[in-house]
Amino acid sequence: MNTLTLLQQSLLDRLGVAPERVTPEASLASLGVDSLMLLELVFELEEHLGIALPLDTETPRTVGDLVALAERLRRGAA
Repeated sequence: MNTLTLLQQSLLDRLGVAPERVTPEASLASLGVDSLMLLELVFELEEHLGIALPLDTETPRTVGDLVALAERLRRGAA
């Protein structure tokens, strides 16, 4: 499962957000993601993708920001 698909499924399960709304351009806030939900998404990404986000990571604002960050970490280039 790729990172975008994982986020689409997570947001559908947790917030009922239709997967077609979870696009790279979509702001996380517009999808109903608050700071607590963002932490939950990060923990889920860490668990499923085998990555660890550094504590000093800038807060992602869009789905694309979060996907790009997770993909960089998967490649070991954070």
